[in-house]
Amino acid sequence: MKTATPPGEATHTRPRLDSETETALKLFVVLVRASTATIRAVDGGLAEHDLTPAEFGILEALYHKGRLLLGDLQRKVLVTSGGTTYLVDRLEAKGLVKREECPSDRRARYANLTPAGLALIKKIFPAHAKRIVNAVAGLNTKDRAEATRLLRKLGLAAAQARTD
Repeated sequence: MKTATPPGEATHTRPRLDSETETALKLFVVLVRASTATIRAVDGGLAEHDLTPAEFGILEALYHKGRLLLGDLQRKVLVTSGGTTYLVDRLEAKGLVKREECPSDRRARYANLTPAGLALIKKIFPAHAKRIVNAVAGLNTKDRAEATRLLRKLGLAAAQARTD
């Protein structure tokens, strides 16, 4: 049984989309929703350590990669140059990261964990990794590998499309 549209309200007919556009829009919405839900599930424990997700990303990159040039660190954590400088400044003020001179290039600087930064990331990384495992537990190991392969393919193609 159809209900009448109340007076003064416009009716809306859904536009017809071709199947390629329809599936692309659906994928995009599902991808964004899954990403948002996963990030929320993982980032929950950082605030109790007075860290933002971006600050944690810096600490985590330095923990796993060791001392990094600021430019390399920027590419690892996917933040702008100014954003990286700001984050390293904040972490330096907290005593977690220090800058070091590059002996071969006076313009370049390294970022490195301080003993306090290393102790903190060693303490909090295992729980963070566990939150990631829990957040992606909806997929088995085979599905995670396939999702990783497909999302990498999607990301590379999207990056290429942006530069074309």
